[in-house]
Order: sequence, then C-alpha cells, then structure tokens
Amino acid sequence: MANISADLVKQLRERTGAGMMECKKALVETQGDLEAAAELMRKQGLAKADKKAARVAAEGVVVVEKSADGRAAAMVEVNCETDFVAREADFQGFASEVARKALETKAADVTALAGVRLASGETVDERRRALVAKIGENISVRRASYLESAGSLGAYRHGTRIGTLVALEGGDAALAHDLAMHVAAANPQYLSVADVPAEVLAKEREIETEKAKGEGKPAEIVAKMVEGRLRKSLGEVTLLGQAFVKDPDQTVEKLLKAAKATVRGFQRFEVGAGIEKKQDDFVGEVMAQVKASTGGSGAK
Repeated sequence: MANISADLVKQLRERTGAGMMECKKALVETQGDLEAAAELMRKQGLAKADKKAARVAAEGVVVVEKSADGRAAAMVEVNCETDFVAREADFQGFASEVARKALETKAADVTALAGVRLASGETVDERRRALVAKIGENISVRRASYLESAGSLGAYRHGTRIGTLVALEGGDAALAHDLAMHVAAANPQYLSVADVPAEVLAKEREIETEKAKGEGKPAEIVAKMVEGRLRKSLGEVTLLGQAFVKDPDQTVEKLLKAAKATVRGFQRFEVGAGIEKKQDDFVGEVMAQVKASTGGSGAK
C-alpha cells in the first residue's frame, strides 16, 4: 500500500474541500496519485449531489456584480436548504465567484453558466457538486441575469436576499440607483401596461367586472368602474405606474419624464421566490407517533 503523507492529504483537502478521512481513503484507493484521487472524489461528489438533488433548496443568497465602468452588471441566485448554510463562508464564496463569472461571460442562462470554468479549473457545476458533498445540502444555481446600458445602470442588493438591476437611458447614476432601490421595495411585475400579457389583462378585467356587478350598479356605471379599477390595479404591478417610493406623490413614469430618462430593462431576484417550501410540523409528527404507539388513545 502506498505511503500517504499528511501533506498529500492536505493538498487533496484544499483542492476538493472534502474531509480528511475521505481524502485519505481516496488517496489509498489510487495509490497516492493526487490527480486520480481528485477525479475519484469528484465522481463520489457527483453521486452524493445527485442523491440530494430532489431536496428543496429555498434558502440562499443573491449576489450582484457590477463592471468597473458601471455600464454592466450580473446577478445570480444561489440556493441551499437552510439559512445556516446560506451564511457559511464556502457557500458565499462560491456564489460570489459564480456572479463574477456571470459578469465576465455575460451569462443570463444558468445552463451555459454551469459549464464555465472557475479559477480552480473546475466548472461551476463541478464546484457546486463538490460543495454538496462537503456541506451535505442540496445546492443549486437557480437564476442568472445580465444587463448592460449605454447610459446608467443601477445595481442594488438589500441584505443578501434581494437584488435588482435597472438599465437606464438618460438620467444619471443617482437616478438609476434610486430606481434599483424602488424595484427592490415595490416589486413591479412589468415595466408598463403594454408589457402585461393579454391573458393577465383579460383575467383582471373579468375579476373586476364580477366584483362591480355584485354591487348592483347599472351596466354603464359598471363599465366605468371596471376600467377605473383596472387602471389602478395595473398601476400597482407596473414599474411606470407605481408611486415612487422616495416621493409617493409622483409615479415613476412622471419621475422619468422630468429627468428625460427611459428604463430599458430591469430585473429583480428574491431568494426562494416561487419555490414551494416544505413546512415541517414537528409537534404534529411527535403527536402522531404518540397516538400510533398508544393505539390512538394517548397516554393515560
């Protein structure tokens, strides 16, 4: 059997991030061949990652990276299973490196981003799988976005859970930043009414019509009520129609007109948005076990 030195184990640990015993075992199996051991552990990491892939990963971080000239930015959402891991240094370091690579490669597609090589030589997906093996939780690079602007680009991160990008034509950097903060706070779904899908518009009109009819108003009054309420509800979900958070007396559209500026695009990520989380009921589980063990009668 090959003599496995502590230094060799240390090198493999630094390279793979795995535990000491796992590293030593891999080196023993490969007769002290560092390259072969790293490859073996990568394969083992793949197996561990695949077993955990079905587990819900709804915690994590959003990371925003902006270019040196301030004209481009990338944003990624990287998920894990618990907020404890979301605060862990290796996890956060991985997320930050992925964001830097997304900016460097202008990646807005996580499938393409998965094959991008990191400084270590590993691809994003290989490093992700190695982290799954080391940390023991499902980890995923869920979303990526890239925006650039010939004008100003606002990039904002609220804590580690919400990130926004706003591409602005006209105006200035301060306005772009204010709008990025507004998007974080107000969460607009669309840029303008023109961007609202026809089916969404039709559904909203149907809901408002039924509500108005229930109030017993004449048909001509109902029609006016519906259109008025529809304008209000659409204003709440479109960026241009929303009241500006720093000055609620004016809409974002009026703010932009005054600054002779136009929003060319925006993006907002919030950790776990749209992911159905499993709600654990530990008390309920314990009570169910108690009842099962006592034939449903409970303790006497």
